[in-house]
Amino acid sequence: MSKTFQSGRVATIAAGHTIHDTYTAFLAPLLPVFIARFSLSKTEAGLLTVFMQAPSLLQFVIGHFADRISLKYFIIMAPGVTGVAMSLLGIAPGYAAIAFLLIIAGLNSAAFHATAPVLAGTLSGNNLGKGMGFWMLGGELGRTIGPLVLVSTITLVSLPGLLYLIPVGALTSFILYLRLRTAEEMHRQERKPAKWRLTLKHMRPFFLPLAALILLRSFAIVSMTTFLPTYLSEKGSSLWLAGAALSVLEAAGMGGALAGGWKSDHLGRRVVLIVSFIATPLLLLIFLITRGWLQFPLLILLGFFGLSITPVIMALVQESFPENRAFANGIYMTINFILRSLYCRHNRILMVRTNPTHATPESHFLIENVILLMLRRALQDHPLFSQSFLPAFPALLTTVPDPGRGLPAGNRLAEHRLTR
Repeated sequence: MSKTFQSGRVATIAAGHTIHDTYTAFLAPLLPVFIARFSLSKTEAGLLTVFMQAPSLLQFVIGHFADRISLKYFIIMAPGVTGVAMSLLGIAPGYAAIAFLLIIAGLNSAAFHATAPVLAGTLSGNNLGKGMGFWMLGGELGRTIGPLVLVSTITLVSLPGLLYLIPVGALTSFILYLRLRTAEEMHRQERKPAKWRLTLKHMRPFFLPLAALILLRSFAIVSMTTFLPTYLSEKGSSLWLAGAALSVLEAAGMGGALAGGWKSDHLGRRVVLIVSFIATPLLLLIFLITRGWLQFPLLILLGFFGLSITPVIMALVQESFPENRAFANGIYMTINFILRSLYCRHNRILMVRTNPTHATPESHFLIENVILLMLRRALQDHPLFSQSFLPAFPALLTTVPDPGRGLPAGNRLAEHRLTR
């Protein structure tokens, strides 16, 4: 396997990610259209989101099988299949047809996100963090432009005019085929496939603390991306300023994801994670006590540092389990989906049962640091979650333990990144 960064192929996969996630981003702005057209209740409309997202629970299963068959064709087909399914929503005759198309798109999306980062990582050689940064950038771009493409198409053509978008996905799949058909994949040993339960048990010491990390980051980042406009409006900002603030945060996050993965290849994964874990809550605290235009540079820094760790974590997951990259990535994606979903449910309950202002970044800044204190001893022996990783206050920073401790036997490939 080549150790060089194959920029052309990695960029092609990232571009495919952009097109794919552009299609999947159609659903949210389509919900009001479906409610009006088919007289749906809010519950029925909400279930449409479940139909599309529920297949994400199968990503670890998809990853397990993808480690033993070719990854390329999952990736090549994804933009075309998702493009057809999401575009056909424009002529769907009823609720059942919409649900069926969303299930197809959801299954395809789950397979794509479980496998494509693995091939991108393989083609990144010794620059795995850089490759994951490109991957994240592609997805963020797709989720940003997707609603704009949908609204523009419906406005300029019509709802059935979504059919005109099918060729874009098909062309993307064709380009992926041309670029990836000869791409080198991870070497698969001639061996009997390991039972997935044994493999999962082997990975558990790594992923349990990782789940704690994802949950903690959700308190800061998801609350910001979900409630930032509401929070600023309640603090007296204009609607334009509140909306622009979210765009600033997301744009800075794209740069942070790319730079974070890139720099982790040179500075080490640990350095980037420590910087992010310290900077994010401190910047959030400063943001909460600042008013007016001074908040915009803080939003840039908050988005940059807060969203910079995802490609770093994805790189660590893959290099920690070189023989089961797709399975490990699928587990990570499944954990991320479950915990973020639970967190969003927590926010909705908090808003309904108490007061909407209680679900703001202020409350979650406090919750995050209380949980960090509670988890301090539980995470101190894990190489990724030693006491040095507990953010918020310098008093929590202590001596970093041996970086090799806690890694599953036979998976110490990542130690050179942790000790740099």
